[in-house]
This record gives sequence, structure tokens and C-alpha cells, in this order.
Amino acid sequence: MTLILFNKPMNVLSQFTDTGTAGSARATLSDYIDHPGVYPAGRLDRDSEGLLLLTDDGHLQARIADPRFKLPKTYLVQVEGDVGEDALDQLRRGVRLNDGMTRPAKAERIDPPALWPRDPPVRFRKTVPDCWIRLTISEGRNRQVRRMTAAVGHPTLRLVRWAVGDWTLDGLAPGEWRAAE
Repeated sequence: MTLILFNKPMNVLSQFTDTGTAGSARATLSDYIDHPGVYPAGRLDRDSEGLLLLTDDGHLQARIADPRFKLPKTYLVQVEGDVGEDALDQLRRGVRLNDGMTRPAKAERIDPPALWPRDPPVRFRKTVPDCWIRLTISEGRNRQVRRMTAAVGHPTLRLVRWAVGDWTLDGLAPGEWRAAE
């Protein structure tokens, strides 16, 4: 069994080929990973960064990606505005989205993490504050973290998945990968 931890840079698709419009030439996993037979276990949006797991084991892939297994996924999220306890409590209780209530999340405000610079950088606005939160969810709905932070009044500016279960990004620069031990 092979399990690869990959630090997906922003603007990279979570697939090996670009099935978009002809001539789009978007970056894919094949630009970074030359390891035959592995496939992403779950997805990470093109405009998100961070940990993406790839494996050649179908059972492990299902355990990682299927929300029935409630594998926690931890995100470091830069949001617009100054997040207070009310917004964090809403996230902790679950948020009503257009596709129903989310499961309760772990949510806490954190100091800005020591991350790599984002390319392109997050737009800085002098008149609009921002802050960072650590959000751990056990679901995997489409763009869920972004929709959750927006629902509590704090749109996401930058989203980095730091951990999936016990696997973390620790020691991986953007575009780097390593086999899990």
C-alpha cells in the first residue's frame, strides 16, 4: 500500500488531468507527482492549499474521503473581519447551509500561522481587518469551510488544509510530497 502526503499549492487541480476547456493548461497533480497508480483520497479546491492524500488502496481512499467515517480535517483559515466568540460558537454548534446543517466543528481563533507566502498574495485592505481561525470538520461538502465562514459573517480569504486525521503538512513545502511512514 502506498500513501502520499502532498502539499497542494494554490491553483493546482486535485486531479492528474485537466478535463476543463481545451487550451486551459491549468496545473494538475501530474505536474508535481510522478508515482503511478495513486489517486487522490478526497479533493481540495483549486483555490485552496494544503494537505492532499493520495493512495493506491481503494479501501483507504474510501475511509479518508467518505464522510460516514467522520475523519477529522483541520484547516487554517484566514477570514475577513475580527472573529468573536459568537461566530466561533455558531461554528461549534453547526451552521445552516443551503444543503442543510453542518456537523458541529472545532473552532478557535489563532495567531497568524508561520506559513509560506501565497501566490498570488491575499489582497490586503487597510480598512478591513482579518484574522485566523483553526477549524476542524468531519464532513467534506463542496466548499464547506468557505461556506461556513461566510454563513457566520466572515468570508474566507485564505484556506490551508493542515491535517487529515493524524497526517499533517508538517515539514512539507508547497509542491512537495512524501510517502507516509
